Amino acid sequence: MSMTGGEKHQWKVLESKYLVKRKWLTARCDRVQLSNGVVNDEYYVLEYPEWVNTIAITREGEFIVIRQYRHGIRETGYEICAGICEEGEQPELAARRELLEETGYAGGEWSKLLEIAPNASSMNNYTHCFLAVGVEKIDDSHLDPTEELDVFLLQKEEVFDLLQSGMIKQATMVAPLWKYFYEQSCGK
Repeated sequence: MSMTGGEKHQWKVLESKYLVKRKWLTARCDRVQLSNGVVNDEYYVLEYPEWVNTIAITREGEFIVIRQYRHGIRETGYEICAGICEEGEQPELAARRELLEETGYAGGEWSKLLEIAPNASSMNNYTHCFLAVGVEKIDDSHLDPTEELDVFLLQKEEVFDLLQSGMIKQATMVAPLWKYFYEQSCGK
């Protein structure tokens, strides 16, 4: 099976119009032609900025975990630190900024863990996932007026239990956590 040649099935955009264009919601309707010639008159796409998240581990080996209400699913759950890239901002700089703003932690050794598409069929953005090891508390949290969250320092086993029991719900956070724990178990 060839892993290349994905352009073969690329759709042609015949027309595109914005239905909503707001700071936190941009939706457009595309009229597209599939590679086989079929025309789909209504294909909806949600446009978002690039997202970032970080598995942050302190010098003492504690994981920084956030507990926050998410209105879309109307649940409060556990998460890793996350946010958006401001226009023109590089993903790692955005991740560092978000970690400092939400938790007051900074520094450490940073590496890119993976890049994922939150919903490739109807959303146009990526989530850039980072690992920050050896971070330390340098400031208080500086939350936006619309942010309400609690910060916890948890042991590795506690985070794994949250992940395994389904207490961490966001797919864009579950994926990097599973990758991290998999690589840890394989000695990578």
